[in-house]
Amino acid sequence: MIFRNAIAGSLLTMMIAAAPSFGALAQTLSPQPANGKGAAVQPAQDTQPFSGPSFRKGLWRFVRTLDVVRNANKNVKYRVVNAEMTRCVDPTHAMKATFSSVPVGTCVSDKPEKNGNQYTFGRRCDYMGAVSTVITVRSDEAYTELNEVSTGENPRTDMVVATRIGDCEDNAAGSVEKATTARLIH
Repeated sequence: MIFRNAIAGSLLTMMIAAAPSFGALAQTLSPQPANGKGAAVQPAQDTQPFSGPSFRKGLWRFVRTLDVVRNANKNVKYRVVNAEMTRCVDPTHAMKATFSSVPVGTCVSDKPEKNGNQYTFGRRCDYMGAVSTVITVRSDEAYTELNEVSTGENPRTDMVVATRIGDCEDNAAGSVEKATTARLIH
């Protein structure tokens, strides 16, 4: 039992250290001036039309779970992350980044296939390595993203459930703090 808890603790530390913040789920960095001269560096995704889903900007709740398989039969999963975050964001920006994934080392992302309300990437280069990704769009106010790594010693599943829960106030940072505080109190 102690050994299993130590493994789970180690995996949790590895996964949290390797995982991007929830902010990366719904926002990408805005272009910064090159060499401080005022010229903006445009991301590569702006050169191609975006053919993915669009969502309404606002106050969004993200629930992320990360499960790791620790059995040779691949039938025992351990939940190593179960986290929630509420932020004022425009998830369409994150989708643009996801759909325009650039090669990472020797990993080259597949183009997504659309089937109804689902976008499926057979292989997408991610912080976890080459992953299979399925984005299911429920509406312009809700979606799920399932990332699965089935290779290696520790196959894992990273699931994000995103739901728009309201509008943002003029002071976006203040509304996030208020929303998060309200959820913690109740």
